[in-house]
Amino acid sequence: MPFETHEQNGLVWFTASNLGGVRHGFSTRLGGVSPAPWDSLNLRPGMGDGREAMLENYRRFCALLGVDMERTVLSRQVHETNVRACTEADAGKGLFRERDYDSADALVTDVPGLTLFVFSADCGTVLLHDPDTGAVGAAHAGWRGCAGGIVEKTVREMVRRYGSRPERLQAALGPCIGQCCFESDGDVPAAMREALGKDAEAYLEKRGPKWHVDLEGLNRHWLLRAGLPRERIEASGLCTACRRDLFWSHRKLGEARGVQCGAIMAGGK
Repeated sequence: MPFETHEQNGLVWFTASNLGGVRHGFSTRLGGVSPAPWDSLNLRPGMGDGREAMLENYRRFCALLGVDMERTVLSRQVHETNVRACTEADAGKGLFRERDYDSADALVTDVPGLTLFVFSADCGTVLLHDPDTGAVGAAHAGWRGCAGGIVEKTVREMVRRYGSRPERLQAALGPCIGQCCFESDGDVPAAMREALGKDAEAYLEKRGPKWHVDLEGLNRHWLLRAGLPRERIEASGLCTACRRDLFWSHRKLGEARGVQCGAIMAGGK
């Protein structure tokens, strides 16, 4: 099923139907207070729009999701594959307290009420929910993280720490750059082939001198490889580069931009 679109007071966000039992959302650029070029719902600290604007954006987005802004945990994305298990001691890190971790492109937790945030401006965002334990995961999966297996590693960390069963997990793939717009030289296909062998070929298409890469499809493949059933995976199908009315795109806008997020809150059994 496609994602559901929501709008309230000008703020637009998406939810996945298969995550209906947990508070979550994928933000857009609409409905915040940040000035150009971060207009307007930038949710990543340190982008240049000022702390007060960024905090107001969080107030608005968290209120609509129904999550406690002071119990958010933000990733620290460096395009690696480190997965951080978050505890109550991590509440507020990234917004109200310094993050005492240098690398965390994915986060997992089973602490009720903690909300995990990962960010994107073309990269993939993957949200995971275990309906049996209430544990959740959030992964930033750009092409480097994808090639490194960060999605599968996030699933494995939920299995190891919380006893999650892959066949019971629900997953949602947020908006990312589509194969229509993800042009690459040979480095990205080479990395995918090294990671996935011949399985990568289904997601790589040569168009003239460039390769076009299906990042959403590759991240879905990693979920399937990790043991999730196909019917428990939902994808937005939205291209961040095509839909610049809704999203920021690093490839189209460079560094003068904000970022959107994927966020998910852990719950009890």
